[in-house]
Amino acid sequence: MYQSYAVGIDVGGSSLKCGVVNQDGEILYSTIVSLKNAKTEEAIIVLIAEAIGACAKKFENPILGVGVGFPGIIDNNKVIAGADNLPGFEQLALGEILQDMTGHNIIIDNDANLMGLGEMTYGAAKNCSDVVFLTVGTGIGGAVMIDGKLYGGFRNRGTELGHIVVQHNGVSCPCGGKGCLEAYASVTALLNHYRYIHPDLSEREEVDGKYIIERYLAGEEYAVNAMGVHFDYLATGIMSFINIFSPQKIVIGGGISEAGGFYTGEIERRIKTLTVPITSPDSEVISAKLGNKAGLLGCAANVFQKFKAFNDASE
Repeated sequence: MYQSYAVGIDVGGSSLKCGVVNQDGEILYSTIVSLKNAKTEEAIIVLIAEAIGACAKKFENPILGVGVGFPGIIDNNKVIAGADNLPGFEQLALGEILQDMTGHNIIIDNDANLMGLGEMTYGAAKNCSDVVFLTVGTGIGGAVMIDGKLYGGFRNRGTELGHIVVQHNGVSCPCGGKGCLEAYASVTALLNHYRYIHPDLSEREEVDGKYIIERYLAGEEYAVNAMGVHFDYLATGIMSFINIFSPQKIVIGGGISEAGGFYTGEIERRIKTLTVPITSPDSEVISAKLGNKAGLLGCAANVFQKFKAFNDASE
């Protein structure tokens, strides 16, 4: 059977993850390109184009297309805004530029959307049609799949899941709003709350999610308190997503989701008491499986979906 290949380029604030993926989700080649010395928009675009060329040369069969995961708001292969960790990239027709530079079909989407698509296509939510994906880290990002397709709202401006309001007129969020889920349930919020309630913690003592999880499992009072608040707010946000979308799976990614089964268990226990009963019986909270491969695989899956490789292969 003819095998199709896609190039995936997952653009982060400090590096590019790039690789070649087949339609079964096997990463056949991958590498990381540092952006440390790329100080301008133009320099970063050149590195992306060079990475695409290097990946495409690895295999004899032609590349079906290139999927790019990029931070910020993406509309019709154009970066509108929001790539805060990168210079420039506002109102930029990046897809067209890269296609002209490389000669390959290009499809670009938001990086969090594509992490979700990776999990939905090859990971924890494989074979599901309706999924909510959340990545819990410094902030909270996410993606929604409805009837087997990514849903981004009108002109791909929606599904900012971290910015659903869980506390009216609450604490300020980096997005400019107040009371967002991100401001209460991100790992940043968890660390801030733990420091606030712990009277004996030195300012110089390094505290991260792993630190708090270890103390939570050991039964430390302050960690149990902070994690309880974290679980409560995260469950409140997820409850709303379940009531709206009634997904089969709620997939939670980010390093803290790898803490163990207790993490998703605590969230699921809370949401079962909060959701509208008719919306939730088929909704399961699970941890993501792909880790840092999710973005790259999602970039490739976007190529295979948009350019019909799955259909072509089956025919």
